[in-house]
Amino acid sequence: MKSAQTDRFVHDRLPPPEQLPVFRYELPELQLPDQLNLVEELLDKAADKPWADRPMLRSPSRTLSYAQAAVEVDRIAEVLVNDLGLEPGNRVLLRGGNSIGMALAWLAVVKAGLVAVATMPLLRAQELGDIIDKSRPVVALCDGRLQDELRTAQQANPSLRTIVAFNLPDDPGSLEARAAGKSGRFEACPTAADDIALLAFTSGTTGKPKAPVTTHRDVLAMCETWPRHILKARPEDIVIGSPPLAFTFGLGGLLIFPMHAGASVYFHDGPYSPESMVEVIGAVGATICYTAPTFYRQMAPFAKARGLPSLRICVSAGEALPDATRQLWKDATGIEMLDGIGGTEVFHIYISAAGHEVRRGAIGKAVPGFFARVVDDEGNEVPRGTVGKLALQGPVGCRYLDDARQANYVKDGWNYPGDAFVQDEDGYFFYQSRADDMIITAGYNVGGPEVEDALLKHPAVAECGVIGKPDEDRGMIVKAFCVLKPGHAGDAALVKTLQDHVKATIAPFKYPREIEFVAALPRTETGKLQRFKLRQLLP
Repeated sequence: MKSAQTDRFVHDRLPPPEQLPVFRYELPELQLPDQLNLVEELLDKAADKPWADRPMLRSPSRTLSYAQAAVEVDRIAEVLVNDLGLEPGNRVLLRGGNSIGMALAWLAVVKAGLVAVATMPLLRAQELGDIIDKSRPVVALCDGRLQDELRTAQQANPSLRTIVAFNLPDDPGSLEARAAGKSGRFEACPTAADDIALLAFTSGTTGKPKAPVTTHRDVLAMCETWPRHILKARPEDIVIGSPPLAFTFGLGGLLIFPMHAGASVYFHDGPYSPESMVEVIGAVGATICYTAPTFYRQMAPFAKARGLPSLRICVSAGEALPDATRQLWKDATGIEMLDGIGGTEVFHIYISAAGHEVRRGAIGKAVPGFFARVVDDEGNEVPRGTVGKLALQGPVGCRYLDDARQANYVKDGWNYPGDAFVQDEDGYFFYQSRADDMIITAGYNVGGPEVEDALLKHPAVAECGVIGKPDEDRGMIVKAFCVLKPGHAGDAALVKTLQDHVKATIAPFKYPREIEFVAALPRTETGKLQRFKLRQLLP
């Protein structure tokens, strides 16, 4: 099928064929047509499903049915194509928290054949600038409350020519105001299945943003794996959760997969606290919850005190789930948590187990449609019970946008997510650790070099090294070892100053919760930082 995307920017920057993973479509439900638009499949075709008039998007202020959402999406798509002159394949940056406005904007971008580049609300101008430089969006749709950092980034990146605000219904220039006068009838772009739907930026251990490329086929194929076989959502489900729509964990769990099932999603106003999430679950009768283990652990006492009779499925992902947290939550709610591990490179969860299939200490088995094994450094499968690297194949695989790190992630047709696992005789996978230097803290990925770069921008810091330190509450915390320049005292006041400096430079969740001042850092003869020696300094 011929591509509908006339802007070939992303297509021209895909990895060469020899660096691509093997894509496997062996299940009957993975036999998808060569021409499809994922929004047409999930939203437009809902008109012929039993849930056409059922709620799709909910918030404290309004509820939209599938039919109503389809009209709103079409109006926004008309603005993008008719008013802003965008053509299929153009990138559109999206900046916003979880809201009905953000969800509608994302769906409109993809329905129009454009490429969605969603970004986390916490990102600062420097980080947004890196994403803009890599993806070259021509238009941004931004929550009206989050424009300042984006406009700062735009000044240094003039390729982003237009910013349109949403969630500002009374502003005559807002996306809502522009869309209000449109017809609400927009034909979906006739995209090929392998046309690009989104770039989901992730920051690796180098601190430089990577952009996994995800196609229309990829998203719909993922709907037929973990959601169909493990999650098993129903049209009557009300889904709630904390992961941002800018993360594929949140995009799948809080938009795409509920749509596939005909369910609805509730978006709270503002961020959740553990207590407020429990209160909202109870108030709206939510039945499915997505969040990270840290949050479940903090929610448990509130859930036990209040009771959550409506809740039936709790999905944990984003970091390793300690068995103690699983048992704490089960004691509080009676629910056996649904654990899973996935990745931005393959969109969502590929190892998981639910219900009676759960085995204590294990994440689960390879999800139907995926094939996983534990291998040594040469790619040979290791004996069961032996620690090795996870290798993965399935209907979705890694394609980085214009990035030499593709060769590290894909080897001999297999995806290597960078995790160390043990597999038992029954096929269950037991997570051991990250095989690289990624710090996973409370469900967020933090690259040590990115934090180091921020610290080095402070005039007191001569050198620094950043690692993850195991932590009972957050899984890991960011810890920095700093060598100071002469004339600076390594005291508590400077710790606070450096922490505030990092929060002001990059996303605040990346700041080092511990800073230790040292006389020198361990380095090789060629000057490379030896992070493993820093880990040896931990108690």
